Amino acid sequence: MSKLKLTGKQIRAIGYEEGPVVSVAMHTMCTYFKHHTEEDALQILKDVLATPENYLTDAKLEKIANLLRLDNSPPSGELEGAIPLNEKGVEYNIFGAKHIEEGALLQMQIAAKLPVAVAGALMPDAHQGYGLPIGGVLATKNAIIPYAVGVDIGCRMCLSIFSIDPDELKKREANFQRELVASTLFGAGREFSERTEHEVLDRKEFSEINFLQPLQHKALKQLGTSGSGNHFVEFGKVEITDATNPMGLPVGNYVGLLSHSGSRGLGANIANHYTQIAMQKTVLPKEAKHLAWLDMDTEVGMEYWLAMNLAGDYASACHHTIHAKIAKAIGEKPLAMVENHHNFAWKEMYNGNEVIVHRKGATPAGKNVLGIIPGSMTAPGFIVKGKGEVSSLNSASHGAGRKMSRTKALANITHDALKRELKDHGVKLIGGGLDEAPFAYKDILEVMQSQTMLVDVLGKFHPAIVQMDGSDPRKFRKRKDEVVGE
Repeated sequence: MSKLKLTGKQIRAIGYEEGPVVSVAMHTMCTYFKHHTEEDALQILKDVLATPENYLTDAKLEKIANLLRLDNSPPSGELEGAIPLNEKGVEYNIFGAKHIEEGALLQMQIAAKLPVAVAGALMPDAHQGYGLPIGGVLATKNAIIPYAVGVDIGCRMCLSIFSIDPDELKKREANFQRELVASTLFGAGREFSERTEHEVLDRKEFSEINFLQPLQHKALKQLGTSGSGNHFVEFGKVEITDATNPMGLPVGNYVGLLSHSGSRGLGANIANHYTQIAMQKTVLPKEAKHLAWLDMDTEVGMEYWLAMNLAGDYASACHHTIHAKIAKAIGEKPLAMVENHHNFAWKEMYNGNEVIVHRKGATPAGKNVLGIIPGSMTAPGFIVKGKGEVSSLNSASHGAGRKMSRTKALANITHDALKRELKDHGVKLIGGGLDEAPFAYKDILEVMQSQTMLVDVLGKFHPAIVQMDGSDPRKFRKRKDEVVGE
């Protein structure tokens, strides 16, 4: 019997609101009800949604029930001991305001009114999310907000630059394409059948934090996988334009390998677990409930901090595993590697005081800090160096940012239009979907123009062969030494 596979889209279609509960429901059903049919599994979720109070003591379904109960609670003003928001929020700067939708602006206004907020900023790629908007930056005093970090903890970009003539990408397209498919796995829940050794798998946090112990095996199996959604691994042309770049590369053209993914099931479980605890400990008005925080001087606050950092290091290990496999397969060593992450929180100094800076979909851009800001599957990405702009809390955009929701993209973009766009730009797409089509994203050139005071551009990355979720590895010839997933 085939294993159950549910998507967030299916769960939202039966009435679940977007938020942590969707990924918790998906994980719960695919773990504990994996031999049920889709129809039966969705019916169970409908039953829990209808009467969550009946499942608060169910060993398998209690997490879903608890999140539903919190989501359906009355505004905190009606609850004893609720924490009110400040009437006036802290100051924050908006970059590229004309590109930002009203929903994201409203979410930033709410975040700025948190009693623990110190300062904020909104990046030009910002769009509405849950809790802190995607592209939102928030500094807090002695408090960590799990959902201002996000579900995909430590999601990051990683670029390897090789001394290969970019013309080889067309001449040997089939070879480069094969190595992309052979070196990682895309899709929710995907796992390798054999272990890849990495020191992050032996970190002490797995044994010292009780919640993490059962996640260690999942992390082992998913090391080097890439997930779904907007995650990708792609080859392209790197164009270095600044001779003074810290990478020490001469101006010219190279082949680049660029990847985007995060901490997989490990990060998602950490985010959902500690968000639930934060929402129970810090009761806020309904419009701010996903911004519930944990105090850093509490045991659970420090526990989340350690778990978050582990997830960030695990995400980095996933990228390095993928890049090492592909570099070995093509017989090259990278001349340089650039890596940066978002969906994370950092301890930084602001006005002489230590604060916790949350960057949910925002790139660290401290003085001389390197990063990559991608466009879309056909638009260029940018290799940048941060300027250390205090008014942005040392941050920049993490990409072009969505201008269409996934639902809107699926309803308005056709396969023919996507095929024409790919052909016009000479891009080979493996997998991918209409919800990730270039038309669903803002103009990366306009976004970059809105943050010239935040970063210097050192070069560009032009996509050529792009792999995303939805590819069928059976269509491609595998190497003999490939590790095949389940």
